Amino acid sequence: MANFSKSNVPQFSVDVYQNEFLPEGGREVNGIVTVTSTGGGTTGGIPLPGAAAAPGYGPGQAPSAAVVLMVDCSGSMDYPPTKMRNARDATAAAIDTLREGTRFSVVAGTHVAKDVYPGNGQLAVADARTKAQAKEALRKLSAGGGTAIGTWLRLTDRLLGAADVDIRHGILLTDGRNEHEAPEDLRAALDSCAGRFTCDARGVGTDWEVKEVTSIASALLGTADIVADPAGLAADFTQMMENAMGKEVADVALRLWTPVGVEIRFVKQVAPTVEDLTGRRTEAPPRAGDYPTGSWGDESRDYHVCVLVPEAGIGQEMLAARVSLILPDPSGTEAPQVLSQGLVRAVWTDDMVASTSINPQVAHYTGQAELAQVIQQGLDARKSGDFDGATAKLGRAVQLASASGNQDTAKLLSKVVDVVDAATGTVRLKAKVAEADEMTLETRSTKTVRVKK
Repeated sequence: MANFSKSNVPQFSVDVYQNEFLPEGGREVNGIVTVTSTGGGTTGGIPLPGAAAAPGYGPGQAPSAAVVLMVDCSGSMDYPPTKMRNARDATAAAIDTLREGTRFSVVAGTHVAKDVYPGNGQLAVADARTKAQAKEALRKLSAGGGTAIGTWLRLTDRLLGAADVDIRHGILLTDGRNEHEAPEDLRAALDSCAGRFTCDARGVGTDWEVKEVTSIASALLGTADIVADPAGLAADFTQMMENAMGKEVADVALRLWTPVGVEIRFVKQVAPTVEDLTGRRTEAPPRAGDYPTGSWGDESRDYHVCVLVPEAGIGQEMLAARVSLILPDPSGTEAPQVLSQGLVRAVWTDDMVASTSINPQVAHYTGQAELAQVIQQGLDARKSGDFDGATAKLGRAVQLASASGNQDTAKLLSKVVDVVDAATGTVRLKAKVAEADEMTLETRSTKTVRVKK
């Protein structure tokens, strides 16, 4: 586990990769923004050039954190009975991974939500005694009842909201579909929880709905994955909790300022996963908007910013956008802290070679975003019986995965299609596909690879 001290509080840097040159009449400007946080986890605290430190903690201190573990206890968790046992063991492993002093709670989720430890709407403080008590409470969990995930999330929000901490995080496990509340109830719960805590979501087995689980993680800026074999839950939960304990600063936002006349086409996270943030903008006048990025530890992420600038003549140049990483003041009384900045430029030229060259990072992530899209379209077509459409889309996915070196996605695709020629995207749909293989491809379709250096 990371050793937290003032010397390894995260340092943030922003790097912009783009081809700033446009032909006469050109308007679309693209930039890949790489945000790197270092020194918060394992790399030591060497500041990057131009980087600013996040708010510091005293020697030997870690940011205060609260975690709620939501365990599906619906009736289906008893089929087979090993599933419930594996869920209890996995949650116990996650509790063992909690940093001393972390506030935590365990919620049993059915058609209602119940905080089974410590109970009474409270959070426990992690130490040897409370961890042992929590694991004892886990042993009493049994399967029975329905599934209403929105109620689990609302209870988690109440528990976390009562804690005066820096980091608020949830871990959610389900094995089934959200059958005991309306889809709009889950959406309303996600809307009310968004920005209040982050949440990782896991589906165990193959009887759950991929779009439900991924939508939870997407809305709450966490990760989503499948654990097809319940025996793998403990290792997965331990890794999730280690990642949660490595978070150093929360509520970081990407602020995009644009001059008069510039239109924003989109803002997307493109690594480590594709996540469209365009619709999550909150205005930050004058002429700026904030896009949420959630909590950060020792890590690096890439964002694709695309804007339309006014037409200009050859030889002219302009600042198309200023990208800042900001940390709002919790009290709202002071200006947010700027952690780092980068600039997106536009320069009009009559040099055709310069203006038609596509920046490698932009080209790569445009392909990765398309890869995620065509996998989803191909799987949807396959489910609806449109096998020609599925073959075309999944063939394009194979081609993109091969060209970009996304070997993990290529392997997942090979379990759904027979690859005749990866370079041309020539494939045949497999006659039989294991449900776990199809769900794994769908769940992990947005995972990307970084640009080859």
